[in-house]
Amino acid sequence: MKIRFSIQADMELVEAIGYYDYQMSGLGHRFLQEVEQAIGRITAMPEAWTKIGKNTRRCLLKSFPYAIFYFAEGNEIIVTTVAHLHRCPDYYKDRIH
Repeated sequence: MKIRFSIQADMELVEAIGYYDYQMSGLGHRFLQEVEQAIGRITAMPEAWTKIGKNTRRCLLKSFPYAIFYFAEGNEIIVTTVAHLHRCPDYYKDRIH
């Protein structure tokens, strides 16, 4: 399956990588690796993760307080949000389908 990030999700990912790199050198890279591992799990089993909307699912990261929100459309996975779970969830509610 092909993975596509929405513009908002891509910006969230870049922002989080920058934040973690600012906190400690190399931590942003570790965050990105964990996102890539989660994307691998999603690609392998797109329907295995918690359904939180009609079509949207959520995959939690293992070591960071983040989740990846996505939905499948044909042979493509669309990532709508790379969400920090300790922030107010209202900022991404409109991206849940």
